[in-house]
This record gives sequence, structure tokens and C-alpha cells, in this order.
Amino acid sequence: MSTVSSAMAAAAMTVDYVPATQLPALLDDPRVLAIFGFHAGAAAPACTDPRYLQVGLQAYGAPQLEVWRSRTPVRSGRDGHGVAWASDGALMFGALQIDETAAGGILGGSQQAYTQLLAALARHGYPHLLRIWNYLDAITEGEGDQERYRQFCVGRARGIGTIDAATLPAATAIGRVDGVRVLQVYWLAARAPGIPLENPRQVSAYRYPRQYGPQPPSFARAMLAAPGSELPLLLSGTASVVGHHTLHADCTARQLEETFTNFDALIGAARQHAPGLPPQFGANSRLKVYVRDRAEMAQVEQQLSQHLGPQVPRMLLHATVCRRDLRVEIDGVHGG
Repeated sequence: MSTVSSAMAAAAMTVDYVPATQLPALLDDPRVLAIFGFHAGAAAPACTDPRYLQVGLQAYGAPQLEVWRSRTPVRSGRDGHGVAWASDGALMFGALQIDETAAGGILGGSQQAYTQLLAALARHGYPHLLRIWNYLDAITEGEGDQERYRQFCVGRARGIGTIDAATLPAATAIGRVDGVRVLQVYWLAARAPGIPLENPRQVSAYRYPRQYGPQPPSFARAMLAAPGSELPLLLSGTASVVGHHTLHADCTARQLEETFTNFDALIGAARQHAPGLPPQFGANSRLKVYVRDRAEMAQVEQQLSQHLGPQVPRMLLHATVCRRDLRVEIDGVHGG
């Protein structure tokens, strides 16, 4: 398993992928910090536990759960402000689900989500965002600056407010294909700050030129824990982008190869701060692979098997990437 811990306490948690049939047992485990189910439609289980979040993405193959488990018992609940949360005294999981229609659209929904998120961090005493995931339906719908992802970026920046870009967390923003206009945002926060990292092969997302929208995306390429901690390298959504340009728009296989070249560079940058990190993905890595074309998922899994072998746990999900010319994206954790 991949180990995660706080830099301010001895607490730790593991990240793993397990069969969906284990959900009842996991809900009975007081050390479970968070559980993520990836289901689309009626196949999703009903669950009201605040530690469980159903993400409306369909997995390839047998359904799996992503599980964050602490070494110590956690507290959990819903705080009356729309936030589901769990914490172990060192790390905090939180989640929000915003009805876009009630918020006036995706711009208003993302602004509301990030305003509420930052308020929740202050209330619960976990001021340092390490990692955020954003899932929204039809992410590339709309033309020009009215594209939903561009509108999401504007709302997110308004919700965050004034911030030093060099302190932004790692993040993923992925499009669901379920037709449900609910913005899902969940995060990992801590008592101590991590070290945001950039990829030497890529322009920092927050410095993208105007051609990508009125507001550049607000995230770091990865997050490394504070020195002395055991938190793994938290990898943002990574794709076939070099500089700020998409490469190999017509070929999923080549995009996947370019994505792994980007990961090699990113892990290399992280190893300058943490030389003990493995230089390549292995048994202590966990990867989520988002594939635009459902018909290509078997092909992508075959290529992953050739590149990674069986030792790297992974989950393939049918999803839409935030650029129309990107066919695949990968995020996850590494080392620990």
C-alpha cells in the first residue's frame, strides 16, 4: 500500500484500490478516512456515510473503490455548511457537491464550492490544502470563453481569492459523462504545508497564455509533503502537454507515451527534494487513468500493462479531459 502521513503528527494513512464488494466492511472500520466509489447511473450503491463519495465515472472492468485509511480512529460528520468531512488529527478529507442550477451555472457553482471549501478548512483547523479533485459533467461543452471548463476556472479563482500562485495545491479537473449537473469537489488538507512542484517540461498551469481562457487554471503539477513527513508524492492530472501545447492530438497511444515522459520529469523534480522517492512507478504507486473514448479503454489497458506491468495498481475510468484534443489523462500517488 501507499503510505500517507502528517508532517506534524505520527498519524498516517494508506491509499489502496479494492473491490467494490468490500464497502460494508470498510464502513465498519473506524480507521477509514475516505472511500470513493466510481459508478455511473443506477449501479451505484446507496450510502449516507460522510466518508463515502460516489463519483459518476464508469470504471473499466470490475468496480473498485479507492480507500484512504488512517492508522488511528477518525472523526467524521457533516458540518451544516454542506461539507462532508473526516479527520484523524493530522489530515482532513472533505467533500462538497454543488447543484449547478441552484448556483446559477458552473461559474457560480465553482465559486461557491471554493468559498465553502476554504471556510471549512478554517473551521476544522486544517489550513493547508495539499490535493483537490474536481469532477463536473460535460467539461468541454460550450464555445470560446463560454466553455464549461473555462467558466469553472473563473469561478474557482474567484472562490479562492487572492493567493500566492506558488502555494496552490495539486489538482485534477475531469469531465463526467453522466449528464448530472452537480459539481463534485473533494480534497486532502493538513496541519502543515507541503511543497508544490512544477514540471520542467511544462509551463506552470497558472501561467498559461490567454488562448486557454480568461483565467488560467489554479493548481500545481504535484505536491510533496513537508520535510520529515511520509506523505507520498501527490500527482495532479497529467496529460500529453509540453510547454502549454497539446501533442499527438490524433493518437491516444502516443499521448499516453508523452504522459509517462511528463511523469518521469515530474518525479525527477520531486526527487531533488526527496531523493528517496522511487524513480519510476511501482507497487507503492496508485494511478487513475481517465480515457475519453470508451471504445479505446481495452487498448489503453493493454498499453498500460506493457508499460507498467502488473505491479502498479490502477483504475481506468471513462471520462472527458479538459481539452478537446486530449484523449487521456492520469493522476495518482507515488512512493511513500
